[in-house]
Amino acid sequence: MWGMNKTTDATKLAKLQNLTALLPHEIRGQSQVLPRIASAVQRGELGLTKPGRPRGSFLLLGPTGVGKTETVIVTTNQVFGPGLLFRFDMSEFQNQEALGLLLGARLGEVGYLGAVRERATEGSLLFDEAEKAHPRVLDILLQLLDAARITVATGQTLDFSGYYIWLTSNIGSAELMSLQHSNDATLERHVLTRAQQTLRPEIFARVNEKLVFRRLSYEHQLEIAEKFLAREIEFLRERGHKLELDKTVLPFLVRKGFHPKLGARPMRDAVEKLVGDAVSECLLQERPGSGSLTLDEMRDCLIVL
Repeated sequence: MWGMNKTTDATKLAKLQNLTALLPHEIRGQSQVLPRIASAVQRGELGLTKPGRPRGSFLLLGPTGVGKTETVIVTTNQVFGPGLLFRFDMSEFQNQEALGLLLGARLGEVGYLGAVRERATEGSLLFDEAEKAHPRVLDILLQLLDAARITVATGQTLDFSGYYIWLTSNIGSAELMSLQHSNDATLERHVLTRAQQTLRPEIFARVNEKLVFRRLSYEHQLEIAEKFLAREIEFLRERGHKLELDKTVLPFLVRKGFHPKLGARPMRDAVEKLVGDAVSECLLQERPGSGSLTLDEMRDCLIVL
């Protein structure tokens, strides 16, 4: 970073300073982990991490749809810009042949990781559901976490020290959802213990930040729905459709967009569809797509009055 010109340095510094406020604005209900992520990334970008290792490594634990992947996306986009998050679903790497996909199956091939490194010298590598990977694939992950270097089928040794390594896992999430009456500290200890038992000890030990994302309360579900709704309202306003909301809208969107098993993952699509359908119905009836957005309880849908 410090080899860049002063203008670039100032831009980078401003992005890092803004990261602390941006994360809780975009990721709701996870205030216990976001400052640790921001601090680790800020240290990595300011050159305060040890050479010969990734800039930072993270294990994000917790149920589906509570913000783990979204946190990685927001952080990477803020620090590096779009296009520098490279995501691998480890459920697709459960057999030994998958090793060839990552490193190249034959002499002369660079594999997925080689292609990533050819494209960019810095960014984020995201390994979803890391515990599902084949042991040989986990060996590669261990090399990335330890020395940030791997050798591909061409014989080249590639340096990933400009990258952040992110692992996500649902380990312990079933218990997290069922232990409704335990306090947060107890739940966190339980999930971390389960992760330590399930993941290889050497992988668990090499991850810098081990973070447990919590279940989303109803209040946080409302906040997430409100965030996506505000974006959709602005999108429609730019197209000439001005909508005012009444108090029935947000609870309806939470009911339709929050899933017991998927969390808030369906929320964005639900908001876009339900609000878009209400405006579309107006336009098809040759009425202006503007007015008061409200719930039609009889039809169980949103309408514009």
